[in-house]
Amino acid sequence: MNESTISLKSMFLNADPIVQGVMLFLFLASLVTWAIILEKAVVLSRFGRAVRLLKKMARDNSLTLEDLDDPAGLPHNLPGSVVRIIAAGIEQTRDRTGRESRSEFRARAEGAMRLTLAERLEVAGRRSLFLASVGSTSPFIGLFGTVWGIMHSFIGIASSGETTLAVVAPGIAEALFATAMGLAAAIPAVLGYNMVVGSIKKSSREALGAISLLGNFLALVHFQDLDPDN
Repeated sequence: MNESTISLKSMFLNADPIVQGVMLFLFLASLVTWAIILEKAVVLSRFGRAVRLLKKMARDNSLTLEDLDDPAGLPHNLPGSVVRIIAAGIEQTRDRTGRESRSEFRARAEGAMRLTLAERLEVAGRRSLFLASVGSTSPFIGLFGTVWGIMHSFIGIASSGETTLAVVAPGIAEALFATAMGLAAAIPAVLGYNMVVGSIKKSSREALGAISLLGNFLALVHFQDLDPDN
């Protein structure tokens, strides 16, 4: 086999069946990785915009008494994540017994909103563990394919008695190709996972700050409503 016949296709077709399986697995893992990265880029971008809008509403006190009476009346152009978080806090204002302090009510309202935020963050971060798994295991899977391929090549060389470069090179190239595929799958997976984790942490910090402001606002309005003379 000369240099012109060595290609990605020939290295796959001429490889040992086990090495072929490793290559195929890494190729599929790489495809799924890129699909998840693209999906997360869209989802996290939308979620980040929703959190920024939530933060702006909390900072500007954009909620009204009508919103507190009917969360369904919130603007229809609000992202679903923002509506769910705000509605969770507004729901707590319907308890009008007045048997708790303002700080206790605020803690209850913020707890409800934080729980909803955690649920939305979980949805946004789904399948990110797959990226972590691919990033941590793909190099070793590729290395296994390389070791197995080189071992298989040495056995073939020993059987044929040929040790020329033309005989040795194709088998070594096939084996090393498995390592290259492992790295090609792992590097985007690690970068994608770091992107997801970093984006979720940033959104979480901003959303928690907004929830704190919203909790204070809801407590103020709630207790003014309970005691109109106050």
